[in-house]
Amino acid sequence: MTVTGQEIADYVGRVRAALADLPPAVRDELTEDLPEHLAEVAAEGDGSLVQRLGEPEAYAAELRAAAGAAEPAAGRRRLEQRVGAVTHQVRGRLARFDTRLGPLLGYASASEFLRLLRPAWWVLRGYLVAMLLSVMTSDGPLGLLPRVGGGEFVGLVLLAATVLASVWLGRNTGTLRRWPRRLMHAGTLVLVVFGLATLLDVDQDARTHHPYGYDSISVQNPYEQVQDVFVYDSEGRLVENARLFDQNGTPIRLGWPSCADPSLPDVNPVQRGYPYCPEQAPFRPRPPAAVPAPPGTAPTTEAPAPPGTAPTVAPAPTTPAPAPAVPTPDGSASASVGAAPTSVSPAPEPTR
Repeated sequence: MTVTGQEIADYVGRVRAALADLPPAVRDELTEDLPEHLAEVAAEGDGSLVQRLGEPEAYAAELRAAAGAAEPAAGRRRLEQRVGAVTHQVRGRLARFDTRLGPLLGYASASEFLRLLRPAWWVLRGYLVAMLLSVMTSDGPLGLLPRVGGGEFVGLVLLAATVLASVWLGRNTGTLRRWPRRLMHAGTLVLVVFGLATLLDVDQDARTHHPYGYDSISVQNPYEQVQDVFVYDSEGRLVENARLFDQNGTPIRLGWPSCADPSLPDVNPVQRGYPYCPEQAPFRPRPPAAVPAPPGTAPTTEAPAPPGTAPTVAPAPTTPAPAPAVPTPDGSASASVGAAPTSVSPAPEPTR
């Protein structure tokens, strides 16, 4: 029976789980050369590692005894062994999933691909830190760039500082001790939750608001102060009892009558036509257009008669009287200049 690399890894994981109560430095020292030792044991003969070395917990007890470490209490030891076994199973499943997913990404494992993305994560982590500080120090809406006290320049300086600090922390994570590393992991979890919440908020805002920045209701805000509507025709005359409808035939109701007229019918004011109060029209009607005079006649300049008086009738034109004839020496008569031509009867001849 050939021992596989996965079996060696499982055996090492169970041994480390059994030594979980020891300090990390001591546990790492005891299991430092364990994978190589197990590979040599597997190469020497047939049989599984459990058959040749015993259970991993028993092997861990031997390592503990060789190092002179005290045995934990029975109850505590069983609990730690159970937690270690569960942890080892979870890690084993994740390792198998990692190996299966890697070829889909073009790598031996997905973790190898993710290690290439660590610099991008460092930059994103710095950006999320700057945005979180911006939210904590300002009351305005959340934008794409951090702002401190409403100032963009200070926000950009903060962004540059947090990105540089995140990159430095990423390159020196291996030097961190136990508690600083745990604090870093806890902070990373907070940033991931904050980033997802921000992403959901931006997505919801984009879905609920109309594009181009307009409100979904465009009639309420501009016309909420309208009290009356006055309709004029092309000649500037006020149209009374007018009614407005939209493209669907629905009546458009704006304003409310601010005047009381006893002559109006006793109906709901909103059922009346526009305008509600004609006497409050903002523009007065234009005077009637003058009728052009016929060609060849002089335009009249007389002022219109005042109301209540009868119009004056122009006298009919009369034919001018003919001018008197002027006698001439030869007994004929000549018409005066400017008089209408008339027929002259011949003078009677004298009798002899």
